[in-house]
Amino acid sequence: MPRRRSYDHYCAAARALDAVGDRWTLLIVRELLAGPRRYTDLHADLPGISTDVLASRLKDMEREELAARHRLPPPAASYVYELTPRGRQLQPVLTALAEWGAPALPDRRPTDAVRAHWYALPLLRPLTEAAGGLTGVVDVVLDSGTFHLRTGGGFPLYGDGMAEKADARVVLRSDACEALLGGRLAFGEGVRSGRIEVTGDGELAERLREAR
Repeated sequence: MPRRRSYDHYCAAARALDAVGDRWTLLIVRELLAGPRRYTDLHADLPGISTDVLASRLKDMEREELAARHRLPPPAASYVYELTPRGRQLQPVLTALAEWGAPALPDRRPTDAVRAHWYALPLLRPLTEAAGGLTGVVDVVLDSGTFHLRTGGGFPLYGDGMAEKADARVVLRSDACEALLGGRLAFGEGVRSGRIEVTGDGELAERLREAR
């Protein structure tokens, strides 16, 4: 299989962009941070990508050893894509990009698609910091839907819907979510003012309720 065009720069950043700089590649990584996904599921959660481009990017990611394709055992017997250990190392890169781009989220355009789990990356740091480093699973309820994420590291990073067994639940209205991501609201301040609701009986929930 021919390699994609390279920048031909002896530079670490250029080498990285040789692997992940094509349009859609990092967003595919974003989806695979939820764990193994079928091709049809990836296509459904990447509005605007064509089937040809998705297939091409997945082949490129396999070649770069960022993702692998394998068949699930019966009765599913379908193929899924998942990140390799090298692909998972892109999580902090995407988290940093999400944090950098979060202040632009209030300017939602009429043509913008939205999925609740797209908030997982920009919310990861404020929730992890509010949790004081505790590792656990938090259900996050937004106006646009519900997802769950794992604070303090671990994989998969997030998933759609409520977790089978969550350690805490956080409810964020859209205005509070935008203020939190834009740096205009501290998590603890949001809890104390009632703009952020935290429920749950465990240590993680208690830590979130007491966040500064």
